[in-house]
Amino acid sequence: MKREIPILITLVFGVFMIVQFFIPHPAVNDIANRLQNWAIIVISFSYVLGSANILRINGELVYRRGPGWLYKLVLVVAFFLMLIPGMLYGIKEGSWTNDRLFTSTYVPLASTMYASLAFFIASAAFRAFRVRTWQASVLAITALVVMLGRIPISHMIWEDLPGVVDWIMNVPNAVAQRGILIGAALGAIATGLKVILGIERSYLGRE
Repeated sequence: MKREIPILITLVFGVFMIVQFFIPHPAVNDIANRLQNWAIIVISFSYVLGSANILRINGELVYRRGPGWLYKLVLVVAFFLMLIPGMLYGIKEGSWTNDRLFTSTYVPLASTMYASLAFFIASAAFRAFRVRTWQASVLAITALVVMLGRIPISHMIWEDLPGVVDWIMNVPNAVAQRGILIGAALGAIATGLKVILGIERSYLGRE
């Protein structure tokens, strides 16, 4: 029963949330809104449990001086450094937490991290653009044309180059992106149906 009851609850509520889109009745919409609010509450408590689990695991590694314990210590200190002032001063715009910790500390650190990813992207692009097959040739040529077309002096290289780049971005690129989005949407639908019907049970834990 430990598995049958969660699967039954998932089936009932999952089917109801799908059906309510096709039944525009105030009573049905009210029930759906209540279920969504319940889900938000459950997710909020899951954040609390997840935070406690992170502190427990990393705290034990720091106490035992396990591998990489200094990084774990930084994580624990940063966690409380953001949590305690946030609870005391709030997180609204203009608050001490928002101005000092988020805007002046977190945002620059995040920007630095994302900027460092440019070097990894450049390395990955270099490996990907090695022309070994005709597909790699198409990728390399297209990337070169787009990069040249995006520089300020692209019209000096070839006056029609910006137009060619716009066509590449608006036609082949848009078509490929739509295909990826459709495929991702179908995959999400299939995964949702597998969860609702009880075929996918990984969320229940190990057998």
